Amino acid sequence: MGLVENYVFCLFFAIVGSNMIYREYGKTGKKISAIGFGGMRFDNPNDLDKSAEMLVYALDNGINYFDTAPYYFKGKSEKVYGSALPELKKAGKDFYFSTKSMGKDIDTVRKDLDKSLERLNCDCVDFFHVWCVLSPEDYSSRKAAGVIDEFHKIKEEGLAKHICISTHMNGSEIRNVLTEDDYEGMTVGYSAINFPFREDGIRAAAEKNMGIVIMNPLGGGMIVGNPEEFSFIKMNEEQTIVDAAIHFLLSDESITTALVGFSRKEHIDQALNAVNSFKPYTSQQVASLKEKIQSDFQSLCTTCGYCKICPQDIPVWAFMESYNHALINSSNKPLERLAMHWGVNKDELDRCIECGQCEEACTQHLPILERFELLKKESWH
Repeated sequence: MGLVENYVFCLFFAIVGSNMIYREYGKTGKKISAIGFGGMRFDNPNDLDKSAEMLVYALDNGINYFDTAPYYFKGKSEKVYGSALPELKKAGKDFYFSTKSMGKDIDTVRKDLDKSLERLNCDCVDFFHVWCVLSPEDYSSRKAAGVIDEFHKIKEEGLAKHICISTHMNGSEIRNVLTEDDYEGMTVGYSAINFPFREDGIRAAAEKNMGIVIMNPLGGGMIVGNPEEFSFIKMNEEQTIVDAAIHFLLSDESITTALVGFSRKEHIDQALNAVNSFKPYTSQQVASLKEKIQSDFQSLCTTCGYCKICPQDIPVWAFMESYNHALINSSNKPLERLAMHWGVNKDELDRCIECGQCEEACTQHLPILERFELLKKESWH
């Protein structure tokens, strides 16, 4: 199912308390809040009690999906969740913990899970993700090592209720993986400024009736940090930039929840306000948004993927997306993002023959080769 043109589908979701919207997480039978709690942006994760209060506050206001991972704050994020667990249980409401493992072998996956369960203070995690799948080759190597089968064994043993995948692959690559293996849910980076790049993956997951969790719904903070640059996603003057980014995602009825990283309670309130003011974008408005990307949003790469025609197999879009972060803020380090987010080394640019095919294919007519030269310089380390 795609974007809706009216508000009818809202009737299918329970509205309670703060007008939170709840959606079915695929075929699991669980109803998940349309806003999820992302656990990697606490102001002070060392203060377990204060950070845990945010989870309790979120649940009190209708947010029931709490996502974390072993390496968020070097494990302290999971400890915050474990600290919050007793108070969350006292609320008497349904809530769900999600965590992950990027283990490339069976032993590492098991060790990650054991440590996560200890930090989370629980015997079973609700949603357990094959984490940070960067490429088809990455996925194939994990599968060959028995990692995917191990995840399903973990579910059979009752240590995880649902097995999911978290990925940064493009849409067609995601579709291929989902055709090959069965998962109950997927977490994927997706927003109003990069949706063309992964839209096919979203559709593939929806066709399989999977739960779909969106990470980086605010473009990794880029949208909120640069409201003028990204004002094209707003459909009316009443919307804040946070509203607009969230409304775009919630307008797709196949999306279960959008994870927002919360540093303070005020950030939770902002996300709740976005839900309270939600009116689905029509298909005409989405078409208009796409046109604005083409006409008004030329300085930053939208990772649409049209440049994936390089005869040297250079992942052009990964370099351009990483360059975005330096373009927005000169103190950012694009090569670090390139390695951590995309698993790509700048040395791949040495293969560039400057044929210009990527620039010809770029719908924004970005100076890709010029940016390649900047990324090669030592000053970008």
